[in-house]
Amino acid sequence: MPGLIRGVARTAVVAGTATAVSNRVSRRQGARWQSQEEEQQAPPAAAPQPERSTVDQLRELGELKQQGILTDEEFAAQKAKILAA
Repeated sequence: MPGLIRGVARTAVVAGTATAVSNRVSRRQGARWQSQEEEQQAPPAAAPQPERSTVDQLRELGELKQQGILTDEEFAAQKAKILAA
């Protein structure tokens, strides 16, 4: 009878270990699949906006100054940045 109990106990330990390992592998694989699906479903990066020409930037800056949105100092600083680029 002790041999039978020992055999049943050994079987229970082996089965429990196999179940734990199997669950761990399943969770890990599921996480991998989920991350792959998220990468595939991610929206594509937006196309870069074409750069505006220097003339267009200066024209817009002049309009902002005429509207009183920019002071003379701000206008001069922004103009210098545009021309330096």
